[in-house]
Parts: sequence; C-alpha cells; structure tokens
Amino acid sequence: MKNQMNFYLPEVNPKATRKAVEEILEKYRELLVTLPVDCSPKITASYSLIPPSNTNEFHSKTEEVAIERADFERYRNSFLNKIHAAVEALKPDEKFIIVNRYMQQVTGYDPDIWMDLGIGKTMYYSLKGKAMLRLAFALKIEVYKKKEVRSA
Repeated sequence: MKNQMNFYLPEVNPKATRKAVEEILEKYRELLVTLPVDCSPKITASYSLIPPSNTNEFHSKTEEVAIERADFERYRNSFLNKIHAAVEALKPDEKFIIVNRYMQQVTGYDPDIWMDLGIGKTMYYSLKGKAMLRLAFALKIEVYKKKEVRSA
C-alpha cells in the first residue's frame, strides 16, 4: 500500500450550492421574459447647430441599439441553452421538480409538486436536494466548504 495515492476531495457546501442554483434559475426566469428597456432606440428628435461629421465611427443610436440587442440575444440564447442542457441531464422526477418549481413563469409550490408526483414530503425534499446538486455540477456552479486549518 506504499504506492497508494492520497488526494483531497473537497466537500460540497449544500446550502450555498442550493442558493447558487436558485440564483441561476431566477436569472433564467428573468431572461425568459425580459428585454432591457435601455435596448430601445431613441425615438425623440434631436437637433444640433454643429453639422455632422463623416467618419467611420458609429454614431447612430439605432445602430448601437441593434448591436446591443444582438449581443444580448446571443448571450441570452447561450445562457438558456446551457440551462436547458443541464436540466435535460436530470432524472425524470428531478427534472419534473426543477421545471415545475423554478422554471415556469408562475413558480410552483412544493406541496403541489409532491402531490403531482405522488410521493411524500420527505422523499420530495430528498429528490429536490439531489436535483439541485446534479444541476449545480452540470452548470459547474457548486460551492465547496473551505478547508479549516487548525493550529495546536
């Protein structure tokens, strides 16, 4: 047993990990239904006594807004696809819990969800906890406990 490898496997902090997953899922719901107001083009006329100069720089608010909107759409689609792929990797009951509890426009209530699944409260919370951990690992947002150093 002299050649046995020793390595430190960090311990996951379940409370902090669950909070991180809930924050990501809240952001998911926001991105599903919102588009920032500041991405709207300016529609009021503006006048200037200084004549416009012809350069290669963008000065059109409409062009700037179009670029911002395209960047936002690209970011949003990438984020949503990442969440969908992680949720698809869950087991069927775990997926049902996450989708119904966090990913609907109107969030579900835990008692309604465990009744729909036909399971008890204890089993429901066990499944929900496992689903949150699997989701955290799939999204690479798990939080680890800090290793405590004790001095003599």
